[in-house]
Amino acid sequence: MIIDLTTEYGARVARRLQDEQVIWLTTVGRDGTPQPNPVWFVWEDDSFLIYTQDTAYKLRNIRRNPRVSLHFDSGESGEDVVVFTGRASLDESAPLAHRHAAYLEKYRQGIADIDMTPESMGEDYHVAIRVKPDKVRGF
Repeated sequence: MIIDLTTEYGARVARRLQDEQVIWLTTVGRDGTPQPNPVWFVWEDDSFLIYTQDTAYKLRNIRRNPRVSLHFDSGESGEDVVVFTGRASLDESAPLAHRHAAYLEKYRQGIADIDMTPESMGEDYHVAIRVKPDKVRGF
């Protein structure tokens, strides 16, 4: 694990990995421009699991360059910075979103809030991205 859970910062990062609803995933576009997007995620097996639509530009970007970064919002005064860097890949072994118990538990209300059902979410956002971070930094 890249997070030192014995430190106050590491414990705070671990809490955020469980509690945060959104993380910003940044891929790199064809022209080299960073492309940040807010995404829902589940932290499992020391990696991020993210579901997306098969038409998302982030998939093209990842296929071209799998190096990505992820970060949480930093708080009103920029006092809680957490940035991960790592490698993204498609995870064909992941269950569909509506069959992933932890994902459903975390986002059931959010799915309803966007007028979807778990099943329609699983059908529409059926591509799983796995991001394995290799570094974390912040304060």
